[in-house]
Amino acid sequence: MRPKTQTVTRLDYCQYLLVSQINYTLTNFADHSEKFSHDALNRYMTGERLRPNLTWENVSRQVVQTPKGFIIFDDTVADKNFSHEIELVRRQYSGNAHGVIKGIGIVTCVYVNPELDQFWIIDYRIFDPDGDGKTKLDHVQEMLVNCVYQKNLQFWAVLMDSWYATKEFMLSIEKYRKIYYCPLKDNRQVDDSGGSQPYGRVDSLQWSEAEKQKGKLIKIKGFPGHHKVKLFRVVLSAYGEAHGLYCDKQYGARRHAGCTRSVWLALEGRAVSPRN
Repeated sequence: MRPKTQTVTRLDYCQYLLVSQINYTLTNFADHSEKFSHDALNRYMTGERLRPNLTWENVSRQVVQTPKGFIIFDDTVADKNFSHEIELVRRQYSGNAHGVIKGIGIVTCVYVNPELDQFWIIDYRIFDPDGDGKTKLDHVQEMLVNCVYQKNLQFWAVLMDSWYATKEFMLSIEKYRKIYYCPLKDNRQVDDSGGSQPYGRVDSLQWSEAEKQKGKLIKIKGFPGHHKVKLFRVVLSAYGEAHGLYCDKQYGARRHAGCTRSVWLALEGRAVSPRN
């Protein structure tokens, strides 16, 4: 057998990641390579720095932008339950595992062209609060700013999980004159009475037939005094009833309903948890 002594390149490593759908370890790479030894691969990974901006550098020419585009923020956990000394591994909740596991948290940013029914991963951040002191919300804020100012992306709406549906982030999206859709947790405190009644859980709201079709204006507790958003009650075949938030009351009901359903489908496709 020919000795494995060749130098590893970034292209070699990226091609391996594309081909290997389950096992991404250096040991597995070396075992299935005729060119590279485990030591050579280890030296490469020790000196290489694969930054998030490389994602955009490689995908930017492929992205087909449209003013009707969406930005989706989501997060996932790379399962490392059998790892004991790998950096970045921490105990955190995984939607795929439906529980807390040991893994590496990754916050992702995806661009969607609904006209072509195509999407591209355009950015990501590694969740490492001990190393950089940043929360997942901090990472999402940074990626949103990057989409607007650095990438100059065309998009009109942001889709996100209830985890990111905070006052600060929603107001940030509005500052850039963008729309957002997101599910609300059942216990979120809201008011649909115009201030005549105390705040109550979103799942305790009463819905008229007209509101079921066109949504209702609500105020979320903690938001500025006269700031209201539009809320929809969406029935999902796989999850039952859920409450989805829409931030702009100026669009017609038909567009509300169509976009809301497509948004929920998009969220399901990104492994976001609509059951919240």
